[in-house]
Amino acid sequence: MSLFTALTYVLPHRLLSSMARSLAYSDSPWLKQWLIDTVTRRFGVNLAEAAESDPQAYPTFNAFFTRALKPGARIADADPRTLVMPADGRISQCGPIENGRIFQAKGQSFTAAELLGDEDAAEPFNDGLFATVYLSPKDYHRVHMPWGGKLRETVHVPGRLFSVGPAAVQNVPRLFARNERLVCHFDTDFGPMAMVMVGALLVSGVETVWSGVEIPRYGDVVTVKDYRGADITLERFAEMARFNYGSTVIVLLPPGVAALDPSLKGESPVRLGEVLARRVDAA
Repeated sequence: MSLFTALTYVLPHRLLSSMARSLAYSDSPWLKQWLIDTVTRRFGVNLAEAAESDPQAYPTFNAFFTRALKPGARIADADPRTLVMPADGRISQCGPIENGRIFQAKGQSFTAAELLGDEDAAEPFNDGLFATVYLSPKDYHRVHMPWGGKLRETVHVPGRLFSVGPAAVQNVPRLFARNERLVCHFDTDFGPMAMVMVGALLVSGVETVWSGVEIPRYGDVVTVKDYRGADITLERFAEMARFNYGSTVIVLLPPGVAALDPSLKGESPVRLGEVLARRVDAA
């Protein structure tokens, strides 16, 4: 285990993330520009594909980090039977949910019930599929729908804010089921689909298109919001949420619905709109 990963066990996660949020939302011209220029240079951010390509034009670092893309910079796979990749980034892991467990890394796993914060909510995903997508600091930080669905409820699950970088994923047991997260449950034409927005160290927040800022406020109890009567429907490839700084989104699918694209492996680079899975239950 690296020294940094070991230190994250004792660091004040929420204090550090709150401080990072203050920096991200600062409109101090020199501070915001120093942050933008540092991240652009260090991580190789491609501003040419951003709707606003001038790094000086962003009023805050957060505005830069959650930047929109130019129209056509990402397109959904042309086959309407495919579920599309929800974000730019890298596949951390993907595969079957076996005996209710989701593979994290060699020697590490956690249960779907732990991730979702509810045994009953996890039951429909037994023997289904999962895909964990890691968004690095250079990536586009908006998350889109793999398939069309109607929002049923969200569950804000409190927790820690460990780093979700590769070293931490390898070494922190049950990492994604321990970090603070927002679980978004959708009803689709094939049944339930869960999208889990996992917070991380120095992540300033999670926002959704239907409710705005969800994290922070950091929570100490599980908070459920029922959207059954709100008629919030999002189409395949539509934006659903965004991260402030890099983190992870996990997609859960029920069994018998789709097959993951065979090219997807751990550490595979992926782009929004590419094939995540193909329907096997429809002609």
